[in-house]
Amino acid sequence: MNQFINQLSKSLFWDTDINDLEPKKHTSYIIERVLSRGTWNDFLVLKEYYDKNILVNTVKNLRYLDKRVLHFCSTYFEIPLTDFRCYTNPPSNQAHWNY
Repeated sequence: MNQFINQLSKSLFWDTDINDLEPKKHTSYIIERVLSRGTWNDFLVLKEYYDKNILVNTVKNLRYLDKRVLHFCSTYFEIPLTDFRCYTNPPSNQAHWNY
């Protein structure tokens, strides 16, 4: 198992065999999981492993981020909301609750 993956919370990948995860191959999947369901420590491990450019480009191109995570990423990485794919192309299936 990869040392990087081993440092992340096990609950992030409850539906995945973590032995099959490859950080270079599954970059988007790992980043999305950490941002959506991870702890602050998971985020710090993520930042330590991936280069800032990789993080920023991946986050900008994710298909979905909830509003809280979207605004956090926008503020933290200093990216305008309009640069996010999930902001400019919201999912066609809107949630029942607009919180």
